[in-house]
Amino acid sequence: METRRIGIIADIHGNLPAFEAVIAALKAERVDTVVCLGDVAATGPQPHEVLARLRELNGPVVMGNADAALLDTGRPPPKDEDARRYGEIDDWCRAQLTADDVDYLRSFQATVALPLGGDDRLLCYHGTPHNYNDGITSYVSNEELERLLAGAEALVLAGAHTHRQLFRRFNTSIVINPGSVGLAYDFPANGEPFVPARAEFAILSYGETFEISLRRLGYDREATLRAMVEREMPHAAWWSANWT
Repeated sequence: METRRIGIIADIHGNLPAFEAVIAALKAERVDTVVCLGDVAATGPQPHEVLARLRELNGPVVMGNADAALLDTGRPPPKDEDARRYGEIDDWCRAQLTADDVDYLRSFQATVALPLGGDDRLLCYHGTPHNYNDGITSYVSNEELERLLAGAEALVLAGAHTHRQLFRRFNTSIVINPGSVGLAYDFPANGEPFVPARAEFAILSYGETFEISLRRLGYDREATLRAMVEREMPHAAWWSANWT
């Protein structure tokens, strides 16, 4: 059986330079399929361009919470100043989308299952298989993981949402998070979280061999920051303050 490769990406958040770097890496690896775990266009300076490039990959896409927010124009009033700013950025992102972009967003699925040979499969979701707002981290107890993954049966369970890479064994499954293409987070022991100059993704190989590889690579973050200003994205200075 020949080896096949699946590229697993997530949380692009309208960051085209980071996405282009990951696409180039996936092409170099000659992956057969790319699956996206959601949160594609919101909260970044190039929402339309990212959706167009993702569509060209012709792979399945999971609906993320930020994707759903772009489709929902009736969000509740903001709870604080930060929430107001995020909301205004996403309003701007929504205004950049074409009718075809919106139709594409609506095609995103709650979960995606891909065969891995025999009875094995890869099950993809955004937060958990049941809710795109929940997240799985290394700190979640096995008891809580039982609840979050109830009824999900697959050799590999792949989720996103936390913007942090994860590889964890759970019962007979492997739970992974590929990290974030466009909005990776670092959490120093002392200090505020910040956005490092890296793009994250994963590659799953199956067939003659089985391997899961969590990847990180650098990209032109300055191009993303310039795009925030040049495209007149609201609150660009505030949003980019923790990127440097």
